[in-house]
Amino acid sequence: MASTVELATLGHRIRHHRLSTGLTLDELGARVGVAGSHLSLIENGKREPKLSLLQQIAKVTGTDVTDLLSTEPPNRRAALEIELDRAQSTTVFRRLGIPPVKPSKGVSDETLESILGLHRELQRRENEAIATPEEARRANTELRLRMRARNNYLPDIEKLAEKQLKAAGHSTGALTHRTVSIMAEQLGFELIYVNDLPHSARSVTDLENGRIYLPPASIPGGHGLRSMALQAMAHRLLGHQPPTDYADFLRQRLEINYYAACALMPETAAVAFLQQAKKDRNLAVEDFRDAFGVTHEAAGMRMTNLVTQHLGIPLHFLRVDSAGAISRVYENDDLPLPSDVTGAVEGQVVCRKFSARSAFAEQNRTTEHYQYTDTPAGTFWCATQTGATADGEFSITVGVPFDDAKWFRGRETPQRATSTCPDESCCHRPDLALTERWEGKAWPSARVHMQMFSPLPRGAFPGVDDGEVYTFLDRHAGE
Repeated sequence: MASTVELATLGHRIRHHRLSTGLTLDELGARVGVAGSHLSLIENGKREPKLSLLQQIAKVTGTDVTDLLSTEPPNRRAALEIELDRAQSTTVFRRLGIPPVKPSKGVSDETLESILGLHRELQRRENEAIATPEEARRANTELRLRMRARNNYLPDIEKLAEKQLKAAGHSTGALTHRTVSIMAEQLGFELIYVNDLPHSARSVTDLENGRIYLPPASIPGGHGLRSMALQAMAHRLLGHQPPTDYADFLRQRLEINYYAACALMPETAAVAFLQQAKKDRNLAVEDFRDAFGVTHEAAGMRMTNLVTQHLGIPLHFLRVDSAGAISRVYENDDLPLPSDVTGAVEGQVVCRKFSARSAFAEQNRTTEHYQYTDTPAGTFWCATQTGATADGEFSITVGVPFDDAKWFRGRETPQRATSTCPDESCCHRPDLALTERWEGKAWPSARVHMQMFSPLPRGAFPGVDDGEVYTFLDRHAGE
């Protein structure tokens, strides 16, 4: 079966030779034994002719079949019409909802050139948009490395959050919804819970009327109502303007998530809690989580802001799905992590021997899974908690180098594994006997992770969307 483009070119070449011999459709049809209407369909690329018919057409028009089947348009006009037909058949053009232009005889070559120029620019811009996920991944990686150099700690935002909490009368314990409402009121905003928010928005802030619209219930996967309200307020407190590019957008997202985490787990109280736990050699994510009424993930990520800066302990954080793909990550302890050519870690698959993956095999999922893992970069101790959302299972891991495990609960675990990744033989290469047994006898169809297609979907801001799912920025989400 010939392609649409091949049929269009063939049709134009037949028309060119027919007109060169001065024949009408009906006249040529009479000589080759088909109706003129049938030839019209062929010339317009709507029907594929049989070889015997092509031979007859070639004979009548004084050419040969090879010439008719050439992939080159017969003239400039034909080339323009073929290119226009191709451009108007793309998804990019169809999304516009504009009726296609029919290149009749009354449409000049100059007009077709102008229309095609617009199509080329449209396609160029679409190609630029397609390229932006790589741009986003690079910007994401640069931001992650900058935060690593700062121990994932932003002192100005820490101080701002404590100031706002003090003004709202909050001193100790978990931050209440009532206190969050007071913080909003002090900024001139009212919190309103509605059912009809856009699906890609966590919140919508009405700047003119002083309202912050939120969903009536927490979003599965960790975005609690307190956190979403605090993030919306942070945009105003931090003086954010519409982002100019991906890097600016990512920075803003990091800052508002960081502010929310600071408000939910204030630095002064959180550091005092962690310092006492270290003194008792009883540091545990689950205790920190329960003390401030947040999720396990939020507590683990907040520890990355404070444990190195105030306790002098390097550490790592991982959120991994059931297939082993990393969706959120932080490390300053040199844990060996996979990365792509841009340096991005998100979406890459961690070693099967890591606690982040072995925890899925545990019978008891209600408590943390502890494990030591020997790696080419040294031995690491990890505490992993598993969970599930509508999108599937995930694990949250906080870990430290071997020498720092002495400060954490679970350090006595006998569970130990060895990872030699990125050595392919560690967990990425199948057993040789199995390979030989099934070589050429099986054809698996690979499942591709979502992150490979669109790390950051398009949306409200130029080239980005506030509803992206798995990015480094969400690591600070409060709940």
